[in-house]
Amino acid sequence: MTDSMADLPKDLQYTKSHEWVRQLANGQLEVGITDHAQSALGDLVFVDVPVSGTRVAAGQACAVVESVKAASDIYSPVDGVVAASNGALAERPELLNQSPYGDGWLMRIALDPGAALPALLDAAAYTSYLADEAT
Repeated sequence: MTDSMADLPKDLQYTKSHEWVRQLANGQLEVGITDHAQSALGDLVFVDVPVSGTRVAAGQACAVVESVKAASDIYSPVDGVVAASNGALAERPELLNQSPYGDGWLMRIALDPGAALPALLDAAAYTSYLADEAT
């Protein structure tokens, strides 16, 4: 399945490395991989997310997902500290396939004090990026 603007959540922001970011009411950022990414990977069999308290840096690999096809790094969209990781993924990595924008979230990150949210793609820009990437 390929993301289209019709099924991309409009309340999220996206990266060119296929992560999504949701701003939570407490100021933390919830991070996951897009439906496009999970679809390209295939059936996920293992997920390794950083534990709470781990420092992450924008653009740096911070998690790994493995499928029957390949292993893929997940990149942090921001500088900060992991406030929570989705422990359910250790037992049920298929949550990423089944619910990439819901129960399949990877981690929640507390931004560094004074850090601004970087410029990310909205749903329309991400859809355009996917179309350009496919050509």
